[in-house]
Amino acid sequence: MTVTAVRKDPQRLTLTVVAEFDASVERVWQLWADPRQLERWWGPPTYPATFTKHDLAPGSRVEYHMTGPAGDQPHGYWDVLEVEPPRRILLRDACANADGTPNPESTIRVDIEEVAPGHTRMSIESVFTSTEAMEQALANGTDEGLSQAVSQIDAILAEETIQRQIQRRAVVTTSTNQPTTNSAGRELRP
Repeated sequence: MTVTAVRKDPQRLTLTVVAEFDASVERVWQLWADPRQLERWWGPPTYPATFTKHDLAPGSRVEYHMTGPAGDQPHGYWDVLEVEPPRRILLRDACANADGTPNPESTIRVDIEEVAPGHTRMSIESVFTSTEAMEQALANGTDEGLSQAVSQIDAILAEETIQRQIQRRAVVTTSTNQPTTNSAGRELRP
């Protein structure tokens, strides 16, 4: 499984999800940088996300909503505080009420690091503003939801691996079916 650890630290007011992938740092970064890819995994399977605004530049905002099984659409946003592509993102995270006012905020720190060639660790740490905010998030299932969301990344990466293998086979098949010619341009028969 992708997720290697889920840590809750009430003293530090943090929830951390750690995952490892058979992919490069740059590829894992693209899962954040491209809103269409982010939609494929942000949010648990029963609450897929739609990103309506996406700019990872410091000082900008990312806006999204999730659609639940009953059609409910909780909204959220990230104020982008710091970005160091392809290794780090620091966000102020909040869910918005129907009138647009924020619920308690947290800070999300995303760290992406190579642990071996072609093998990357991603850590998502949420830092809450108070014990009450952390307890509320955990009571709402944030830990389980984030773990389920991150676990969807393996399928995205596996699809790409399969597509690359199919493309390689098509190239090999095409090149082996081409007639071979000599320097005079005459076809050589096997």
